[in-house]
Amino acid sequence: MGQFPYKILCLAVTMLCLAAASAMARDVTVFAAASLRGALDEVAALSGDNVAISYGGSGAIARQVAQGAPADVVILANPQWMDWLQDQGVVAADAAAPLLTNTLVVIGHSGPEMSNPDSAALLARLDGRRMAIGQRQAVPAGIYARAWLEHIDAWDALEPHLAEVENVRVALALVARGDAPLGVVYGSDAVAEPKVSVLWHIPSEQHPPITYPAAALTPAGVRFMTILRSPEAAAIFARHGFGLP
Repeated sequence: MGQFPYKILCLAVTMLCLAAASAMARDVTVFAAASLRGALDEVAALSGDNVAISYGGSGAIARQVAQGAPADVVILANPQWMDWLQDQGVVAADAAAPLLTNTLVVIGHSGPEMSNPDSAALLARLDGRRMAIGQRQAVPAGIYARAWLEHIDAWDALEPHLAEVENVRVALALVARGDAPLGVVYGSDAVAEPKVSVLWHIPSEQHPPITYPAAALTPAGVRFMTILRSPEAAAIFARHGFGLP
């Protein structure tokens, strides 16, 4: 066999190997809470599958999945929305389990830290502008923010001064750009954005526990859940400010 045919044979074998590897890598679709952006992208890179991630508010994600959106894995930022999916018959009763935890913080574009803020202190920092939070009825971060404001008897005073947005990363962006002087987001969001400062770490006893339930809906999702619960994934999540249940 001459050198030229040999090279063609080698090239053909290489292409067959690449095609086989591509066939083994399967597509996995993950619907995930917006606050997981960045951390979950890194975790997905650990998988040998082709992972596509759709981020959004947990309420919007839950409704999309209930309406038939093709998801292999669902990760939400509030157990109530996962319970709702179970009630809809989309997620099996034993399929969902806590994956991560988080904290709640008050952030600002600049300025000194706050100490146990009340309604007067928050309004003074707003100075006639608005505080960015997730939508109070659909976005978990907004639900937790409302619970905190009610706990400190500040909800009635702050409600007219809120900018409610479709997910927590939008609230983060408003503060990062200086469009809102204050925002209530997750601790992991503050880690992800260097243009904001944490002004107050909200005590965990002043709002419901923040947990991220995850559920696999298909066999491909079960495979990806193994990645999500691996020590390598845990290290990535911890670096991004998340905790483990």
